[in-house]
Amino acid sequence: MKKNQFYPGWILFAIAIAFTAYVNGVSHKLGLFTITGLGIGYVMQRSRFGFAGIVRKMHYMGNSSLPKAVLFLLSISLIVVAAIQYNAHINGLVIPGMSSVKTISMLTVIGAFVFGIGMMFAGGCASGTLTDLGEGYVRAAISLLFFCIGSVIGVAHLDTLKHSVLASGFKFYFPDYFGYFASVMLFLAFYGLMYLLIKKYEAKRKKEGSYISEGYEEWEKDLPIKNETEYNMFSFETYHKFFVKRWSFYIGGVLLSVMFLVVLTTTGKNWGVSTTFAYWGGWILQLFGVDLSGIGFFQTDKAIKIMANGFFNDSGSLRNLGIMVGTIIASLLAGGLSITKNMNFRKVIGYILGGLFMGYGARLGSGCNIGAFYSALSSMSLSGIVFGGFLILGGVTGLKLVDKFKL
Repeated sequence: MKKNQFYPGWILFAIAIAFTAYVNGVSHKLGLFTITGLGIGYVMQRSRFGFAGIVRKMHYMGNSSLPKAVLFLLSISLIVVAAIQYNAHINGLVIPGMSSVKTISMLTVIGAFVFGIGMMFAGGCASGTLTDLGEGYVRAAISLLFFCIGSVIGVAHLDTLKHSVLASGFKFYFPDYFGYFASVMLFLAFYGLMYLLIKKYEAKRKKEGSYISEGYEEWEKDLPIKNETEYNMFSFETYHKFFVKRWSFYIGGVLLSVMFLVVLTTTGKNWGVSTTFAYWGGWILQLFGVDLSGIGFFQTDKAIKIMANGFFNDSGSLRNLGIMVGTIIASLLAGGLSITKNMNFRKVIGYILGGLFMGYGARLGSGCNIGAFYSALSSMSLSGIVFGGFLILGGVTGLKLVDKFKL
């Protein structure tokens, strides 16, 4: 823990709030997306919550602490989103979050599988790449750059693929067939089954002696109480408790679900990350004179407006930027920010391929671990289950390739 990082952390926090106030004056939507991004980044860093870790921790450690917390997050989000959608339904209103009910096709399967491989190569998912960059991991900068490039390649190929048999499919919104209450019960039963399977696998690893418990750095743990009879609000112990001590995965899951619901109730849409990377990739390629006029994605009225108005007038870009800055703030306030390289030629190739695979897979699969998995499941879409299943299969495949080629 580096205490000399505390003050820069507070300075950056003040700058971030001032910037949020400024863009809020330009557009309330820009301010809203920025502040939610800051909150998401802060929560994910403090709790080390990440979706790629579901596969990685189970594979290498046999540890189910994060997967169980993700199931907890999904369960909370499911119940509250179902209540919000049911209320809209019975009152004849537009049901929020329906954009996350995706078409299920072979593109979903291929996209999820390719994305899963990519996130293991890159060492993080879409949201995880943003938080890893905010924590100082150089690999995340490489992966993010090629995530953006891969996204452009993906949308370019979709111009052809969307007219092929691979794009033929259907949407399945559970409440349309089972009603809201039964749909919630079905999903909770499914999560309960997943919980039992995860616990069984963890028990197997413990029996084999290959289980590794979740480890915290010493400075992230609770400080010993020096005097139980006196409480000093302005002591270092108090600061440590509020800004340094690592949160559990469950606290992270609860707070992320709150941020998710703030996004849903204020915008009518669920949280998404990766579509914005296609615009980032477009801006990057335009800097090098690449003509995007032949790509259908960039010819829609929405895309033309976003590309013309620029980064700081795009709400999705500001939310993703907010996630990175929120992570930096959390790292500085805890005194834990450091630049981590850990690279060699093979690893760099892995990070590049990981970014390309994630960007390409996200576009084919209509989203990433957030939009096509978390948000889709929260909206009771079968596409979330399909995407999640092939995401995990791709993740396991990716880890085997990482081990084989030492990426």
